[in-house]
Amino acid sequence: MTVPGPSAPSPQPSVPPARAPLKALIPLFGSTMVFACLDTTAKAMSYHLPVIEVSWFRYVINLLMAMAVLNPLSSPGAWRFERPGLQIVRALLLTLMTLANFTALHYLQVAETTSIGFLSPMVITLLSVIFLHEKIGIRRVVAIVVGFLGVLLITQPGFGDFHPAMLLALASMLSGALYTLVTRHLATRVNPGSLVISLAAVPSLLLIPPLLVVWQTPSSPVVWAGLIFMGAAGGFGHFLVMTAHRFATAATLAPYGYIQLIWTVISGYLVFADVPSIWTLVGAGVVVASGLYLLHRERVVHAREMAAAAGS
Repeated sequence: MTVPGPSAPSPQPSVPPARAPLKALIPLFGSTMVFACLDTTAKAMSYHLPVIEVSWFRYVINLLMAMAVLNPLSSPGAWRFERPGLQIVRALLLTLMTLANFTALHYLQVAETTSIGFLSPMVITLLSVIFLHEKIGIRRVVAIVVGFLGVLLITQPGFGDFHPAMLLALASMLSGALYTLVTRHLATRVNPGSLVISLAAVPSLLLIPPLLVVWQTPSSPVVWAGLIFMGAAGGFGHFLVMTAHRFATAATLAPYGYIQLIWTVISGYLVFADVPSIWTLVGAGVVVASGLYLLHRERVVHAREMAAAAGS
């Protein structure tokens, strides 16, 4: 699952939390389609080139796009590398997420990796308790446990349908969750443009040494087109997400992100003739339901805290 995770943070408007306007939903739905196409293309490219090379092209093209938009003359703040340690850690986490995800996609259906990736909100909540000492009630604990059970339905460890690449999908999801937490920490402390530049530049440089070992020249114009599309799709998808967040809060938009599962099932079937198993569909349904309930409980708790603060 492509994340991932927020791009450059944007200010949250005062929009009713239970309803997203159409001008926010249209770009968000567009982003879910773009990310589904990106993952499907990455799976196709992994049959022609090493995963490291596919990942490098995804980031270097994204970097070229970011440099064109956030050039030093128009956006000098984007080139100030503030809090370099955390920015590098953030970029490393996304690099690990991409490598694990693209490798998993080589062996698994796109719908399988996407479904496992949807466990991320629950893991983020759990990590917030561990590292940020946030408190969660028993209902949210139950939602997290049920979400993990949904992933067990998809992976079926100990049974014939289990594939070791599912562990890579889980590793990708965990890296993405940690990446999101680091991004949340940096969002109000670092220039948003700097977050965009570093997120593309660090993987582009980091992957060069192993790339020199495994490099294979793309064999056809179709492969070149796929690689260029991946980089463009990554940048355009995050642009659509940022556009959506200009008109609605993250909490309002979060439930609609699960629509990506529909597009991954469709694209996987059209490109690879993949038909998800009944266990994948049932497990995905459990994970999505748990995630939606978790989001609902977080809204309820947040509303209570706001009401208590207003009354004090």
